[in-house]
Amino acid sequence: MTETTATFKAGDQELKLEPRYDFIVCGSGSSGSALAGRLAENGNASVLVLEAGGGDNVDDIMNPAAWPKLRGGTHEWGYKALANPALHGRTIPMAMGKVLGGGSSINVMVWSRGHKQDWDHFASEADDPSWSYQAILRLYKRIEDWHGAADASRRGTSGPVYLGSSKAPAPLAQAATEAFVSAGLTQYDDANGIMMEKEGGIAPTNTIIRNGKRQSIFRSYLYPIRDQANLTLVTGALMTKVVIDGRKATAVEFLLNGDLHRVEANCEIILSLGAINTPKILMLSGVGNTDHLKAIGIVAKQHLPGVGENFQDHFMAPCVWQAPEALAWSDSLTDATAIWKSDPKLDRPDFQSFVVTAGYASPQAAAQPLPPNCWSLTTAILRTASPGRLRLQAEDPFRPPDIDTHFLASDEDKRRLRMCIEFCRDVGNDPALAPFRQREILPGSSAAEAVDNLMRNGTVSHSHQSCTAKMGRDDMSVVDGQLRVYGIDNLRVADASIMPRITTGNTMAPCVVIGERAAEILQARYSI
Repeated sequence: MTETTATFKAGDQELKLEPRYDFIVCGSGSSGSALAGRLAENGNASVLVLEAGGGDNVDDIMNPAAWPKLRGGTHEWGYKALANPALHGRTIPMAMGKVLGGGSSINVMVWSRGHKQDWDHFASEADDPSWSYQAILRLYKRIEDWHGAADASRRGTSGPVYLGSSKAPAPLAQAATEAFVSAGLTQYDDANGIMMEKEGGIAPTNTIIRNGKRQSIFRSYLYPIRDQANLTLVTGALMTKVVIDGRKATAVEFLLNGDLHRVEANCEIILSLGAINTPKILMLSGVGNTDHLKAIGIVAKQHLPGVGENFQDHFMAPCVWQAPEALAWSDSLTDATAIWKSDPKLDRPDFQSFVVTAGYASPQAAAQPLPPNCWSLTTAILRTASPGRLRLQAEDPFRPPDIDTHFLASDEDKRRLRMCIEFCRDVGNDPALAPFRQREILPGSSAAEAVDNLMRNGTVSHSHQSCTAKMGRDDMSVVDGQLRVYGIDNLRVADASIMPRITTGNTMAPCVVIGERAAEILQARYSI
């Protein structure tokens, strides 16, 4: 620690910003909050957390049913993908939290652990058994405060993350569960128990809702220790780059109240900015594809061609029906989760659907605004055959990167999305759902033209951006199994960027695991 301390106002907060901290965690999302919380909890290390957004004590964030209002609002980055010819040239939104808690403060609050095969694949890519399903189960049991069907071998009950499922599922969800079972899925009482080791199924959705309020990962890990002297949490801090001296990351630079600040790290810097902003900052810092960096005037510090490559996301084109009368709904509007395989030969499910007690459609998919009393079945494709990529537009931290999602770029992705839509359409028109079905709005019929129009006009991101700084051992890998950036000392990545391939289901829970795993690695390395 140095002897000088800068004290100043930043919005409503009075900050005492030291020139050095043991650890600098960039980003307070699901991974960053878990990581910083674990590093700071025992008071033995000084931890600085930098968040570009503001506070989360906002009615629409705390109210679980208000999540649709957060899309495109002031608490997310407002990124859009490049115009996509496969989607009629649409530039679809890439929602990503810009607020304490990151995505966990603006998402649908779904806790989905990922399939057994996902984690065993992580372990294989990293050549590290600590990423295997059995090892990750131990972490999940430490993370979870589960209030649902008892499963002592899989679920934890005393961790920081409060989890439950609706104690009174909406009647729509109950009927839809019956319809999915009729279509061949197995019913389970827990979406994160044995169902995530098998062929898939239908089960009540797990959510981070406590006493009727969103319990974000920030609220779970950092909020309880926010007053500890060894933890400094700065909001409104826009990262501009990591300072790299030779082969060592020594400091970070960020803008706050219009001023540029530089803070040094005694131990390490960890990027937890999400799968769009983490590769952006790596490239702005000189880490990435040398040819791309030179083309926009950035001095290359480390050639890692995988930075920004391998972009993966879950995409969907939801089916929508109108009910004859107002629908009863629960806190999150999503009481049931289904996952299943497009082909029984696959090692894990590649389709997912939520039963949503609301209309869920892009403006281009619906010829006119959706009528009241709508409900939806989402049609998520969990594995893409054509990953996308990110590129910088310029050496400018204020410029968003170019995001080429490659959604529906391959015939295989088109085929599987069509299959998922047709399956969900059959489920939605099952006799079990007749009391809730006045008319089908999207796609409106089984005609190939109607389904194709829904795919091109209605495909949207599930906001599960991942894999742009992947963990592995090949030439396109960015971090190793210890999350260290190849070729740069004292710099790690801990967020969805490091996934070798995207996990099965929503990505918040795997991001918490990544944060916890990073904390374990650093605690062992520095004996804290």
